[in-house]
Amino acid sequence: MSSVRAYRQILRRKSRQIRVGNVLVGGDAPISVQTMTNTPTADVAATVAQIQSAERVGADIVRVSCPDRESALALKQIVPQVSVPIVADIHFHYKRAIEAAESGAACLRINPGNIGSAERVREVVKAAKDYGCSMRIGVNAGSLEQDLLEKYGEPCPEALVESALNHAKILEDHDFTEFKISVKASDVFLAVAAYQGLAEACDYPLHIGITEAGGLRAGTVKSSIGLGMLLWSGIGDTIRVSLSAEPAEEVQVGYEMLKSLGLRRRGVTVISCPSCARQNFNVIKTVETLEARLAHITTPLTLSVIGCVVNGPGEARETDIGLTGGGNNTHQVYLSGVTDHRLKDQDIVNHLVGLVEKKAAEIEAEKAAEKAAG
Repeated sequence: MSSVRAYRQILRRKSRQIRVGNVLVGGDAPISVQTMTNTPTADVAATVAQIQSAERVGADIVRVSCPDRESALALKQIVPQVSVPIVADIHFHYKRAIEAAESGAACLRINPGNIGSAERVREVVKAAKDYGCSMRIGVNAGSLEQDLLEKYGEPCPEALVESALNHAKILEDHDFTEFKISVKASDVFLAVAAYQGLAEACDYPLHIGITEAGGLRAGTVKSSIGLGMLLWSGIGDTIRVSLSAEPAEEVQVGYEMLKSLGLRRRGVTVISCPSCARQNFNVIKTVETLEARLAHITTPLTLSVIGCVVNGPGEARETDIGLTGGGNNTHQVYLSGVTDHRLKDQDIVNHLVGLVEKKAAEIEAEKAAEKAAG
C-alpha cells in the first residue's frame, strides 16, 4: 500500500525495446526476471523439469547452455514443453547459434566478435532474423579479449564497456539491432561502474547481474548490493541473480529485489519483525511456515506479522492483512489497516493463510470484472 512519494520514485533509464519470445525487454516493459538451468541440456526431461520449476515461481525467461550440437538440437523437444521463452547460451561456435535458432530458441546469448569471420556473423544474424530471435551480447570480466586486457592492463569498467560496444557495432554493421547487452563481473564495484558507463554510452536494453556471486546467502547479499544500486538508479531492463543454488531460488531472490524497490510485485510480501523478548508468539517459526504455505499465491498483496504492540499496529495500518502479538495468547488481526478481530495462538498460520487466500481471490475477481467491463 506504499504511496508514490518523491523519495520512492525510480526514474528508469530510457532504453529501446526488444522482444524475447513473448516477453518485452526494455522501454516501459516491466523488468523481467530470468535464470539459467544447470542440467545437461541434452537431458530433455531433466531440463524441462527444471525450467518448469522456475516457471512456477515466476521466471519470465530461462537460459540454457548449448555447448554442443546435441544440446542445441534438444531445444526442439524442450521449447514445446515450456511456457517461458528460452535463451540459448552460445560460446565461440557459430553453428550452435544457427542450430539453436532453428530449434526454437527465442534469443541467442553470444559475443559476435568471438565466433569468427564476418561471413559467420552474417550467417548467425540471418538465422536470428529468419527465426525471430533476439540476441544478448554477454561481456564478462573473466573472459575479456586479449587486446583489451593489454590496452587497459586489467579488467576495468572502461574495458568492459569498450568490449560491449565493439560487439554491438558488429551486429549494427549487419543491420541487426534486436539485442540487449550485459557487462558482468563478480566484483560489485567493477560491475556497477561498467553498467553505469554502458548506460550512458548506448540506449540498448541492459541485462544486469553480478556474475558468479556465490552461494545462496552470500550470493544473495552480494547481488542485492550490486543490482540494488543499479535498479535504484534506474538501470536495468532484465535481471539474473547468479547463485550456486537451484534456478528457482535465483528467480525468487530476483523478485524479492524488485518487490523491495517497488519495481515489480508478485505474490505475498511479508513484513515481519526479527522478534525479541517482547514477542507474544514464535514469530520466526510462524513466518517460516507462512512463507511456505503462501508460496502458491501469485496475486500481489502485503501481510505484516509483528510479535508485539510496539510496531505492530503501525505496520498493520500499511498492509492488506496484519497480525500483532498480544497477551494471554490472544493477538489482533487487521484487515486493510483497520482493527478487525482477535486470534488465539493455535490458529495463527491456518487463519492467516485463509485470510490471504480470500483476499487474493477478491483481488483477482475485481481484476476480472474490470477486464470484462473494459
